[in-house]
Amino acid sequence: MINKNKSELEITLLLEAFFKKYSYDFRQYSKAHIMRRIMNRMKMTGLENISQMQSRLLNDETFASTLLQDLSITVTEMFRDPGFYRSLRENVIPILKTYPFIKIWHAGCSTGEEAYSMAIIMQEEGLYERTTIYATDFNQQALSQAKEGIFSNKMMKEYTANYQLSGGKESFSGYYTANYDSVIMNKSLKMNIVWANHNLVTDSVFAEVHLILCRNVLIYFDKNLQNKVQKLFLNSLINGGFLCLGSKEGLRFTDLSEEYTELDKKQRIFKKKY
Repeated sequence: MINKNKSELEITLLLEAFFKKYSYDFRQYSKAHIMRRIMNRMKMTGLENISQMQSRLLNDETFASTLLQDLSITVTEMFRDPGFYRSLRENVIPILKTYPFIKIWHAGCSTGEEAYSMAIIMQEEGLYERTTIYATDFNQQALSQAKEGIFSNKMMKEYTANYQLSGGKESFSGYYTANYDSVIMNKSLKMNIVWANHNLVTDSVFAEVHLILCRNVLIYFDKNLQNKVQKLFLNSLINGGFLCLGSKEGLRFTDLSEEYTELDKKQRIFKKKY
């Protein structure tokens, strides 16, 4: 018990140091997520304890950058959970078509695969010319990769299958150009994507939008931070706007569950009440 309490105190001090020195705030992230990533990094670097890691963090910016990547949430893929994108096409897109212009916020976009997925859908639905997609993340390295739109060719078979299952209307290979072991997404898809640095933990409302996608991010936050971010989303959505969460996330036990109607229970799509 003493060792467990010591480790928790050391992690608290480590995260406080990270925030004070580099302004990255992981203090309200899930303790299990933080502990798992930190212990893995300790093992990989041969550090004996978390206190040594704190000293390294404060004195080595390269190590700080590495730890930032460890603690960031970068798990993503194109048309991830195809059933979600199919539901989006069927239940949300028809309503978005009624607006003269459309603003979409991908919060925690990581390396951009899901933002490009959204751009493809909007293009196929004839809506992309009047759509702006704000793709944000606090991880600048991930954002830079997303902006380049270069992905591993090895993933294209899986992404193609996802695309087809999501209700794709064209040949997926038409949306990128292959170059040896990599592919680059078409410039036409990048046209209306605005990549921006935004931290859900510390920053305020980003823009007033019609649709927010933040899938499989909130599960890494503790309860208080989840509620804080949910309020941020509520204040960012227009009346009647849509909030899309991940398969293990929801609004049922949050402070704001009464502010939404459930559009698709299985796919976690919610509509803000008027």
